[in-house]
Amino acid sequence: MLTERQKDILRRAANSERVEVEELSVAYEVSPQTIRKDINDLCDRGLLTRVHGGAKALNSVSNTTYQHRRETFSDEKSRIGQAAAACIPSSSSVIINIGTTTEMVARALYDHTDLVVITNNINVVTILNGSPSKELILAGGVVRQSDGGIVGDAATDFMRQFRADFAVIGASAVDENGIVLDFDMREVAVARAIIDSARKVVLVIDRTKFDRRATVRICDVSAIDFVVCDSPPPEQFCQVCFENNCEIIVAEMPLASADNVESLSRVR
Repeated sequence: MLTERQKDILRRAANSERVEVEELSVAYEVSPQTIRKDINDLCDRGLLTRVHGGAKALNSVSNTTYQHRRETFSDEKSRIGQAAAACIPSSSSVIINIGTTTEMVARALYDHTDLVVITNNINVVTILNGSPSKELILAGGVVRQSDGGIVGDAATDFMRQFRADFAVIGASAVDENGIVLDFDMREVAVARAIIDSARKVVLVIDRTKFDRRATVRICDVSAIDFVVCDSPPPEQFCQVCFENNCEIIVAEMPLASADNVESLSRVR
């Protein structure tokens, strides 16, 4: 989780064109080296962009590059993927949406058998192609070449044909009041259709999603059955999940055993 100083640095960056290392060092009465470590951490999390002598906020209506998101918190996303895959039994059907974390779920599903996997993510098909006893179904539509996602009206209509046992979706940001958000309206339209087409919905997010802003609403947490994340979410979000019968699963440690997965709100 972010420190209070890092949170304040983000607020300063959001309210000004840029933040300077030397100015922050004076403001917080710490060394420039300490501020640089804070800024490096925030940039590595995809929350700020480095500039000479400091950093600036990301544009709130744009997303970071797909490769950068894939590399950021890769170990945490792997644990999230394993924990989410543990919610999905063999001999079931699952829709997997676009996203670097949802791809980790696909990797963790490789050895599941008798699965029907429906996706609008070309990378998911690449990951699962050749895995045992699976039927892979890929949506048609416009391919977004930046990340291999298939979006648009054709993909949205395609997803509405199904009634799957599970859906696995990601998000670019999550508000503490339970609103799940993304940047691309076309991607959000497909995500909403996926949610409507599943009996159970699994949201997979790493801890940085609570520190980011996005502009397009996917759904509220009331539409989600399981939230799988790498560390305990903010208290307000946990309370909203509890009130909406949504189970939070935290995969904090490498999954050597089921004991490493903590459920914060097991309300079923």
